[in-house]
Amino acid sequence: MPEFMPGLQLSEIFYQETIKPLLAANYPGLTYSAARLGWGSDVMGFDTPMSMDHGWGPKVTLFLAEDDYTDLHCQLEDFFSHHLPFEIQGFPTNFGEPYEDGGIMEVKLNYPLHHMITITTPERFFKDYLGLDIHENITTATWLTLPQQLLRTVRSGRIYFDGLGVLSDLQRTLHWYPHDLWLFLMANQWRRVDQEEPFIGRTGSVGDELGSSLIAARLVHEIMCLMFLMEKQYAPYSKWFGTAFQLLSPASKFTPIFQQILKSKGWKEREANLSQAYLALVDAHNQLNVTPIVKPDISSFHGRPFLVPHSSRFVDALLEQITDPGVIALAPHMGSIDQIVNSIDVLTDIPLLPRFRALYQQQE
Repeated sequence: MPEFMPGLQLSEIFYQETIKPLLAANYPGLTYSAARLGWGSDVMGFDTPMSMDHGWGPKVTLFLAEDDYTDLHCQLEDFFSHHLPFEIQGFPTNFGEPYEDGGIMEVKLNYPLHHMITITTPERFFKDYLGLDIHENITTATWLTLPQQLLRTVRSGRIYFDGLGVLSDLQRTLHWYPHDLWLFLMANQWRRVDQEEPFIGRTGSVGDELGSSLIAARLVHEIMCLMFLMEKQYAPYSKWFGTAFQLLSPASKFTPIFQQILKSKGWKEREANLSQAYLALVDAHNQLNVTPIVKPDISSFHGRPFLVPHSSRFVDALLEQITDPGVIALAPHMGSIDQIVNSIDVLTDIPLLPRFRALYQQQE
């Protein structure tokens, strides 16, 4: 194998140097789009040499119009399996069977090849990947049940050619939430902080340092989730969560504070370090200019000797700015699917998502 290159770069070369000329020569009248979208560390730009051991390599999704798909998808599958070069930039275009975990590149010097050119249509891809009907408006309930991990891969994916004129518009539409839904999600992320902010001290006060540390770590995670929302960036799942956080503009300010929180030796020290994070978070919120200024206030929790930022103030301030009737009608504490579920298996079970949408549709 040659030295590593980012998967998105390899896939673009694969399209430009191989797929595009083959289609131009053999299917000159075909209207299509080509992209690298969907799951994979490479799609998010987080792949490394280790990624090459599975689910990585020259991959492209070829999008056809529905009529062309019906007539040509089997023909094109067979065509590519007999006409692709055996390698591109030194990387095999053949993937060994089975295709579990995205397949593994395998050298093969005779045809047919088991390539990773996925042939589909925009309608089929977005239905299978997000459960979306691209010909319908995205409802509030649908937005709230689109997992951020999947939205991130659509946003960060690369469109190499959009002859159908559909993918670019869809990518722009899914780039970020509508404004009032953004406010709603930030309110509910503040709510998650509010639910546990006094427990650092309460657990510590009875000698439960393990419990206090655990809650502190969870609060760090909740604050990081809030920072993704504030920066209008979809959060990936846990493997790349910290890596993606480091790309946010406030990361250099917050990361040292988070590290001090996690290294704290007692609940008093832990509380003091969390207070620094809260003050920075309040400042970040006020800089958004989406609510009237909320006063920085780290003080005791209802007279108890535990310092908190009183996060419910931010919940109320954000909800008060929402004017969309569909968002106002939602149960204010529901949040999105990412805020009520943390199982990756559930979040990637696309046929299950309509059941969650029913919960929100009852409120609309």
